[in-house]
Amino acid sequence: MKRNLTTGSVGRAVLYFSLPYILSYFLQTLYGMADLFIIGQFCGVESTTAVSVGSQVMHMLTVIIIGLAMGATVLIGQAVGAGKWEEASNAVGNTMTLFMVLSLVLLSLLLVFVKQIVTVIATPSEAVAGTVSYLTICFLGIPFITAYNIISSIFRSMGDSKSPMYFIAVACAANIALDYLFIGVMGLGAAGAALGTTLAQTISVIVSFLVIAKRKTGITLTAKCLKPQRKVMSGLLKIGIPVALQDGFIQIAFIVITIIANKRGLNDAAAVGIVEKIIGILFLVPSSMLQTVSTLSAQNIGAGKHNRARLTLRYASVTAVLWGIVVSILMQLGAETFIGVFADNDTVVLLGSQYMRGYVWDTIFAGIHFCFSGYFCAYGWSSISFVHNSLSILCVRIPFAYLASKYFVDTLFPMGLASPAGSVLSVCICLGAYLYMRNKRIEVIK
Repeated sequence: MKRNLTTGSVGRAVLYFSLPYILSYFLQTLYGMADLFIIGQFCGVESTTAVSVGSQVMHMLTVIIIGLAMGATVLIGQAVGAGKWEEASNAVGNTMTLFMVLSLVLLSLLLVFVKQIVTVIATPSEAVAGTVSYLTICFLGIPFITAYNIISSIFRSMGDSKSPMYFIAVACAANIALDYLFIGVMGLGAAGAALGTTLAQTISVIVSFLVIAKRKTGITLTAKCLKPQRKVMSGLLKIGIPVALQDGFIQIAFIVITIIANKRGLNDAAAVGIVEKIIGILFLVPSSMLQTVSTLSAQNIGAGKHNRARLTLRYASVTAVLWGIVVSILMQLGAETFIGVFADNDTVVLLGSQYMRGYVWDTIFAGIHFCFSGYFCAYGWSSISFVHNSLSILCVRIPFAYLASKYFVDTLFPMGLASPAGSVLSVCICLGAYLYMRNKRIEVIK
């Protein structure tokens, strides 16, 4: 399970770690897209909108959980890089305790406020009932969603990005089969999509626990490791909370944009929801680079190899930019083809294509600041990521989207430009922070 990422070629290490993560992220995105694709085959626009809106809420929660888990990735990665296995075991145990409690609290609160959540995000009236059903069932699966993401984070922090790929592959296959059963055969609509998702995630967690039980991981968990330790919990939260908040704010910005689109009508809401799903695939490489930089840099920082951490940032940034350029050009040429896979409504396809052609440029700029965010987090400076994302959202993304919706009522293209415009600000802040660190020769950040 464990792999030393502090020796050998940096480029090869980036490639070795990121490829399985890209495949994992693709499968996880496919996992979510399966609901939208299959329900589009058997149900109408109302059900498609219910799943697209509901899945955005679930995606926001998942992203926040993953962000909070960044604290575990960094602490465990630094301990592994330094060869301090007792510290690594304590970090793993405290991570499990923290997230077990968190998942139960989230489950309780979200079930109580599910109807209010659906109202706040301005769900079109035709899709309200389906969205409530979808979210209620998905909220019941939060402990399993949390468990999967924490287990994956622990594996990756130890240099193993392949095992999480296998776990999500199991979930993806189960989800597709269950969706056809619950939606196609049993006709359960949005509720069937949620039920398939929840049960598939449960199956994946069971498989992951069976794998852990049979492997020698280098981690020894005892009752002492599970008992909350102030220093370890403080480290987990100090790094994880700013990342969770920043990711939460990003998703809230997306929700706000969804609300703006929802108020424009059912077709606009469906178009934005479909594009968000496709963008999830296009962000495969940028997202994988964030995790790659944070994990590899954390291990190298723990081993005192700061030059390797900087090289990791460089390789990952170049990869993300090249990917962004390719997919941006591709979408300018054929957005309708991709949108048409998920909708047979000509209006939805037109609106979705407009939104995509503006939004897709974010794959370039977000790819850059994702890499920097991973680098800053590996050093314990996750607050930088929080600051640049917050300013991007409050100063650019939300105001830009609102004004575009108000003054361009016949097209979604200007609204699509809100995200890349915000990311440009983030890139500028990240470059400034990085140059400051280099000039001050800051290598060990407490």
